Amino acid sequence: MRVALYSRGLDHEQEAPLLILLEELAKHKVDVLVFRSLLSQYNLPSALLENVVPFDGYEDLDSGIDCFITLGGDGTILDATTIVREKRIPLLGINFGRLGFLANISKDELAVAVDAIVNRTFIPDKRSLIHLDASVPLFGDSPFALNEFAIHKRDTAPMIKIHTYLNGEFLNTFWADGLIVSTPTGSTGYSMSCTGPIVFPDSRNFVITPVAPHNLNVRSIVVADTSIISFEIESRVDQFICALDARREIVDKNIQLAVRKETFDANLIKLSENTFLSTLREKLTWGMDKRN
Repeated sequence: MRVALYSRGLDHEQEAPLLILLEELAKHKVDVLVFRSLLSQYNLPSALLENVVPFDGYEDLDSGIDCFITLGGDGTILDATTIVREKRIPLLGINFGRLGFLANISKDELAVAVDAIVNRTFIPDKRSLIHLDASVPLFGDSPFALNEFAIHKRDTAPMIKIHTYLNGEFLNTFWADGLIVSTPTGSTGYSMSCTGPIVFPDSRNFVITPVAPHNLNVRSIVVADTSIISFEIESRVDQFICALDARREIVDKNIQLAVRKETFDANLIKLSENTFLSTLREKLTWGMDKRN
């Protein structure tokens, strides 16, 4: 069995859980690919390095990788989707962050997580992605996102007008600071913070949410993810921000943009039958009386 291990970077106090994870993998004689910059952060014991090989990115991954483990928060999983891309390698997130909607396995469950990977007792959790088409190349080899696509005005620029079309038919002109088109997964992220609705991961929708709209009667709208959503931008300045998850590019206002469902999915891993509702209750503290 082979697994890949990725992180943006860990604090020194998180070295101990990393060692525990490598030890657990070594016990099961699992071959491990470790992201090169992570491997260079620590002076790991030579005994743990016997079955460890560094990797740099997408080109170093093949169909023989059984699992891609991330150490960090939800942002680390968002990074991982751009590394794995269409290879459909299952993603398992160990939560070194805070909220952990996606990376929901705690550092105390490392042994359980490795056992589930080795014995293939995990539960697959397929998530749709959103793809960006543009009249100029944007975002290199990864023009897709797990959470959302967003348009946003630059810095102190005045609000922009976002003419939005659904399958070629005019939907609305949003006078706003920006516009978010989120996947069901992203409905608990940036879209939610802009009062967008929460939708279930398997709902097959996009959520269109304006950012600080000027018109009080403008609200989020939920559309089928079979839709193609296109945009034309009007602005008093020449450029605006285009974002896929945490990745950003500054683009000219005359650019043509459209989003649609990506042709492949992200394959996440769960260790138990925790439902989406139980995750919401836990992460958003629903039903908890803080007065006690």
